[in-house]
Amino acid sequence: MVHPLSGLSFREPGRPVRRKASTRRFPLSRFAARHAAAIVVLATTAAPCVASAGAAAGVVTAAGFTAEVAVADVGRPIQLAFDRAGRLVVLGHGRRGDAAGEIHRFDVARALPIDAEGTPRVVIPFAQAPRKTALGSLAVDPRTDDIYLGEENGNRVSRLSTDHRLTAVAVGLQHLVGGSSIALDGDGRLVTVDYASPETQGRAEVPPPPGLEALGTGYQGPLVFRVTVGEGAVLPRRLDLAPPFFPRGWITPPGEPLTRFMAVAARPDGTLLLLDSLGQLFRLTGGELQALTRLPAGHYQRTSLAIARDGALFVSTGFHVRRLFRVSPEGIVKTIASELGDPNGVAVDPDGHIYVAETALHRVIRITPARAQ
Repeated sequence: MVHPLSGLSFREPGRPVRRKASTRRFPLSRFAARHAAAIVVLATTAAPCVASAGAAAGVVTAAGFTAEVAVADVGRPIQLAFDRAGRLVVLGHGRRGDAAGEIHRFDVARALPIDAEGTPRVVIPFAQAPRKTALGSLAVDPRTDDIYLGEENGNRVSRLSTDHRLTAVAVGLQHLVGGSSIALDGDGRLVTVDYASPETQGRAEVPPPPGLEALGTGYQGPLVFRVTVGEGAVLPRRLDLAPPFFPRGWITPPGEPLTRFMAVAARPDGTLLLLDSLGQLFRLTGGELQALTRLPAGHYQRTSLAIARDGALFVSTGFHVRRLFRVSPEGIVKTIASELGDPNGVAVDPDGHIYVAETALHRVIRITPARAQ
């Protein structure tokens, strides 16, 4: 069988045979055996093409902001981040949707827009297990350049190292959604959001050991985990056995029942910002949850968050709402852009440029405030 993206012929699972000179094969850890055979880098011998410059057609921006196409022809981009070299890391599903994920790195300091069609990419095939889980969340460790990838509607988080080894670092989540459902805090700890309910418990990947079947029984609601996954940690972390960072002691917080947290972002001081499915934004400090503000009414499902240097939070709202919001540290909400084509991943560079993945249009746009022009 020949893999449609990598061009590798598989004699048996886990043993690819080189078929193209332009394809490279990388060893995988044993935890990556769920994925089909190999992670490959696809590259062309020609230099990357640069498309003709132009504004981002159809995007409506607030006064003082401009929008332009940064990357064109990138297959279904869904998440964005910057690495320590300042390159834009893009997680996508490809135009054909026949891989768990594709990862590009773009030097957005060069002339824009960049045509992604001829650029190198890392392809992560689907698992060989019956349930094919796509990768829907992304975080980059600025200290090591390792990439953390969460399964969308899955149960685990994996780490892709700079030498392209894929390792499971956290398993046992009940229902990991896409968007900004994972993050790394200032100490490199992995932060994930989850939800406990009879329905999500039925999706659990690993049953608890005998005697611990009742772990968490009695609590139904959102969960936040913050665990160490760096050097010295025993991996993968069993989050189904770990006490959550929120709520402490599995005790339901006072007040109205909480809905599902959809996205999380970590400030440098360790404060977590959490967005729920109703558009309510919370601040979590030291285990204490405080309401910060509420976004305009809408259905917030696959949502993405990014924190700027000034402490402002940018929220990319998905295909239901189709807007980009800026939330000041005081909780003031402003619409930066609207009429976006299924906006997903969002990232902010040190100069204040805002990058948004328009999944439906296979492009990444750059929004520039007046002060950065």
